[in-house]
Amino acid sequence: MNLLVIYTPRMEECRVFYEALGLSFVSEQHGRGPEHLAAEWPDGMVIELYPATAERLTGALRLGFEVDGSTVALPPGRHLLADPDGRKIDLMVQ
Repeated sequence: MNLLVIYTPRMEECRVFYEALGLSFVSEQHGRGPEHLAAEWPDGMVIELYPATAERLTGALRLGFEVDGSTVALPPGRHLLADPDGRKIDLMVQ
């Protein structure tokens, strides 16, 4: 996998949540598309946060991430979290 796009009506809250997991977002806009946020993991995978609209709704999703313990404020081990939209996050802190 090299790209994951998450649609959300809570852009700022999701940015803060995912940045706490070690991501660093930048603002982007492709052509006349919507402004959105993009972050890249060290392995090259890109995660983007797009504003949800009537045509692009947010939905149930479970995500799994493995992160370096130096980038998060959680102890090593497995953590089950939920982002601001209620998506389940299975986080393994190394």
